[in-house]
Amino acid sequence: MHPIASLDDLKPDATRGAVYGLPARWYHEREIYQAERRQIFARTWQLACAESDVAGPGDYLATDVAGYRFFVIRDRNGHLRAFHNVCPHRASTLLEPGRGRCDLLRCRYHGWVFDGAGNLRRAPDFGEAEWFRKEDHGLKPIRVETWRGLVFVNFDPEAAPLARDLGSLPETVKDYPIESFTKVRQAEFEMNCNWKTYTDNFVEGYHIPGIHPSFNAVIDFSKFETTHADALVIMTAPQKNGSIYGGMWLWGWPNYTLSVYPTGMNCSRIVPIDEKRTRLVYSFFFKDVSAAAAEANERTIETNCAIVREDFGICEHAQGNLEAGIFQRGPLSPKHETGVRYFHDGVRRALGREGLREGDWLA
Repeated sequence: MHPIASLDDLKPDATRGAVYGLPARWYHEREIYQAERRQIFARTWQLACAESDVAGPGDYLATDVAGYRFFVIRDRNGHLRAFHNVCPHRASTLLEPGRGRCDLLRCRYHGWVFDGAGNLRRAPDFGEAEWFRKEDHGLKPIRVETWRGLVFVNFDPEAAPLARDLGSLPETVKDYPIESFTKVRQAEFEMNCNWKTYTDNFVEGYHIPGIHPSFNAVIDFSKFETTHADALVIMTAPQKNGSIYGGMWLWGWPNYTLSVYPTGMNCSRIVPIDEKRTRLVYSFFFKDVSAAAAEANERTIETNCAIVREDFGICEHAQGNLEAGIFQRGPLSPKHETGVRYFHDGVRRALGREGLREGDWLA
């Protein structure tokens, strides 16, 4: 069973069915973040990039999540592989963050060289040692799978296949030709808040009238709907004038988003940097990438980025109050915050009782 398949497995509060959010300390204490690294990010499928980012032999994408550095690379035979971005000699980072192309991977620290399959090829000037065998010191592999043009990785060799952990996503977007869309641009944002603070904001539309007036003007907010399925929160709203907002806004467990609209889609990675900082990595894809469509596509990108920027201030202000020691936890709206509840139940279930204080489990 998926770790967040049933809300009934956890009760957010034991008092007459009241539903409250996570305790404030879960948004800033180091021990909670370390538990999340072990119990969530080390065990779940992580959106890494688009297949087009690593299309040809030698193409790679190096990135990270919650302190785990890794890269995806296409080897000489066209196979997609992923590895921890750490040299097995003295723990140096092999590849700088971002995209690139290489035939061999050379560690700049001591010059060790690896091929695209992770095998150690040369350890220059290491010296003679009978006990040392190159085949014992290759790169540490990571599981990698693809789904409809997107690449996912998982650090846990025992994890279920990607198809199972995507939950309801494949069925939800089956009518959208997402693999036919072309990636046009990537945009990154960094904000001073916990990854859950931003996720709470993403999985509800309650804040739209107050924070996103231009967005609110082109949708019928009275009909904004938030539902959830297996490993997925689904948000929809009728559009008023054929704007870019028509479609669905989706969040998938534990930290990716996928939004589809008439002309394309965007997806994002919600990347914890530490317990108080988060990086968002947005990728924008379009159906028509001709010169004639370029201006409209750019407007769509900038409109989406403007909405993300509008969330920064409110998330960072909320983060400050979560850390100040006055706010403890808040009630969740049954009309607008079912997505927040679903997300919180997933976090509770994933962490279990590791690192938790008396009362946190039902808090």
